[in-house]
Amino acid sequence: MSHTAILTRAEIESMGPPLPEETPDTGISEGFLCDLALKHVAMLPEPTTMAVAERINLPRMLTEDLLQKLYREKLIEVKMQSTIGSTRYAMLDHGWDRLTRLLSICGYVGPAPVSLRDYSHMMKLQSIPSNTASMETVRQAFHDLVLPESLLQTLGCVINSRRSLFLTGLPGTGKTAVAERINNALDGGIWIPYAVEIDGQIIRVFDSHCHEALPADEAPTDFDRRWVLIKRPLVVVGGELTLENADLTWSNAAKFYEAPFQMKSNGGTLVIDDFGRQRVAPQDLLNRWIVPLERRVDYLALHTGKKIEVPFEQLVVFSTNLEEKDLADQAFLRRMGYRARVEPPTPEAYSAIFKYQANKRGIGLEQPVLNHILMKYRVERRQMKGCEPRDILDRATDICLFEQQSLKLTPQIVDVAWRNYFGTSHTFAPVQTQETMIERGLSDPLEL
Repeated sequence: MSHTAILTRAEIESMGPPLPEETPDTGISEGFLCDLALKHVAMLPEPTTMAVAERINLPRMLTEDLLQKLYREKLIEVKMQSTIGSTRYAMLDHGWDRLTRLLSICGYVGPAPVSLRDYSHMMKLQSIPSNTASMETVRQAFHDLVLPESLLQTLGCVINSRRSLFLTGLPGTGKTAVAERINNALDGGIWIPYAVEIDGQIIRVFDSHCHEALPADEAPTDFDRRWVLIKRPLVVVGGELTLENADLTWSNAAKFYEAPFQMKSNGGTLVIDDFGRQRVAPQDLLNRWIVPLERRVDYLALHTGKKIEVPFEQLVVFSTNLEEKDLADQAFLRRMGYRARVEPPTPEAYSAIFKYQANKRGIGLEQPVLNHILMKYRVERRQMKGCEPRDILDRATDICLFEQQSLKLTPQIVDVAWRNYFGTSHTFAPVQTQETMIERGLSDPLEL
């Protein structure tokens, strides 16, 4: 049993994963670690003990033990030995033969993995932040959005309970913005492994596209380097989602697995944006996750046919502008932790959003201009949307830039931005008079 499997939450937060001193402390078989060390020796231009230790993310002494075992098996040779940690190795013919066989089975060459048991233990311990969210922390997380107090209260309950959220509303009312900011209220970082090992197979977990490592000064000095301290992850998937994406991805070329998106979001937030518009039927996707949402565990299949159990420890947000009844039946909706609908803003809320967005861009805004905008909504009987202040201001900025004006809203600029955003018909100017044509030197109207 590794030391990690008996850690408490307090120990994780104060010390991080403990540094392994001997091979059994890693929870990984010595044979697997030796094979991984051999791959690094083959790939490195200068395979010294220290260089291999830095690549395999294990302590120098433990790495030296693995390399010495390879040496005794006549897979590598010692080329030069000076100070401790500077021993230089080189591959032997028997080692190259072994490497060819290893790469045909598993092509992973990276930091040493952790065991599935250690990974599951760490995810369950870290799933819920130590500090619960309060109304103040929720307001801070959504400080750049104008939301009703009742919605903020619901979001606070979602964050603390980490139950799923079914978020509905008309297009443009800010559902995606709300869903993506929920993760801001999750306190602290979490430790995740670079990779997980199961029966000699590797699942790569750390993904720089989904995970942001915290600065080194926020981590302990000595910890198991097979783990990395990251901000709680936010993973957003949209219309590209298929059922296959929810399973392990096997690479025939690399010979290892990539973790699915729900596994990469463990400890953070998973947002299913535009739910119902994926390339998979919503009922099929909900049926795939009905058990994980209830039991907090997911079941994944290796290409060998073996099923493994992994934690399903994230806050799941389904965001959609479709009707609930068209996506799920009542039996499934009852299993949802929370359901909320984001409504269009009132004129007062719209004004507050517009002022915030204008100030954020450094655009001058006077009350008569804002009144002019509100009047246009009333005249055209147009429903206000929370996204529209941002979009109108973006187009106004484009106009000021094109016309080389200072960033300031006027009724004239608003009118052009409004037409460019909501659409307008572009027609030619009225036909010019004969006198105007003569002044421009045009004899034939077709020359215009």
